[in-house]
Amino acid sequence: MGQSHAGNVEVLHYWTSGGEAAALAVLQKMMKDEGHTWTDFAVAGGGGETAMTVLKSRAISGNPPSASMIAGPEISQWGDLGVLAKLDTVSASERWDQLLPPVVADIHKYQGSYVAAPVNVHRINWMWMNKSILDEVNGGKVPQTWDEFFAYMDKAKQSGYVAFAHGGQDWQDATVFEQVALGVGGNEWYQQAFVQLDPKALGSDTMTQAFTTFKKLKSYMDQGMPGRDWNLSTSMVIDGKAAVQIMGDWAKGEFAAAGKQPGKDYVCAAVPGTQDAFTFNVDAFMMFKQQGQDAQAAQQDLSRLLMSKAFQEEFNLKKGSIPARPDVSLARFDSCAKQSMADFQASAKSGTLVPSFAHAMAMQPEVSGAVYDVVTNFFNDNDMNAAAATQRLVSAIELVK
Repeated sequence: MGQSHAGNVEVLHYWTSGGEAAALAVLQKMMKDEGHTWTDFAVAGGGGETAMTVLKSRAISGNPPSASMIAGPEISQWGDLGVLAKLDTVSASERWDQLLPPVVADIHKYQGSYVAAPVNVHRINWMWMNKSILDEVNGGKVPQTWDEFFAYMDKAKQSGYVAFAHGGQDWQDATVFEQVALGVGGNEWYQQAFVQLDPKALGSDTMTQAFTTFKKLKSYMDQGMPGRDWNLSTSMVIDGKAAVQIMGDWAKGEFAAAGKQPGKDYVCAAVPGTQDAFTFNVDAFMMFKQQGQDAQAAQQDLSRLLMSKAFQEEFNLKKGSIPARPDVSLARFDSCAKQSMADFQASAKSGTLVPSFAHAMAMQPEVSGAVYDVVTNFFNDNDMNAAAATQRLVSAIELVK
């Protein structure tokens, strides 16, 4: 698009760490190359809660940015406010429906029209293992079941390592609990409990078993766990102080930044019991109605670039995730990313893609907030048993549903 149609885009995001900022810089350059100007509207805070508060005040006052980072189910709430821009023209011409798996496409539509452009897919059900510790204490064998996993934890602990690296923050607790629950209960039960919010599944013995397994992990953590940021836990695995971390694939960015290679320095593998599943969250940019043709044209270009092969390749190489569109070449990606894409495509075909509730894909924010509270309170209360936690979960969700 030529200079005569140059417009400005103001983009709200919360990618303020080094790797995230580098990933976003790719998009800024592409927009400038098309003749547009970019106004950066960065709001610090990895989970995006602060950013959403700022965004609400802007949108309600009739002055929204061109685009904002968003997570899944919240899109429909913004759609109900009547402030979102439809992307029908660009999505049709760029064939988004043909490129995206339906489960990903549907999340980014409102009343049948795309209103947000997905840029990546993060896999959450990964465990990251220090290879030298795995070789030393477990003969290099990756645990496949929870029994094997805890046997490995015992060996690592006995050998003087921190067996399980974790940061005691509510979202990290929820992230680990989610993968434990999926590994214990399986895909179908997970969908019933955390997507459909079926009271029978939520109150089941399987849920109590998931809480029991989750609490067992605590005995393998170190004293410095409470309040620790996720990337500091990743560093413990990188530095050979800890054996394993369960975390989404943004953790891979930390290994890459430290010059570590998969298969040589660390091992990425699906969390026990989740080998046939893929827990996902998707980063996307939601578009707001704009005044003036130039602003609208710039926004359409932004939407097109976000879903372009060139952007998705460069962006995801820096972010640690995989492209949302499956036709992007993975030649420059590492073995973990290639495994992730293969599993993503297999899960999309078999219907075993599961949206992450810990990362805003499965529930409305008020529901996931209630789950966070129950999970974290249970984890930090040594006297609460798993059966009581299950009952609290059922009650908490009933109150906010």
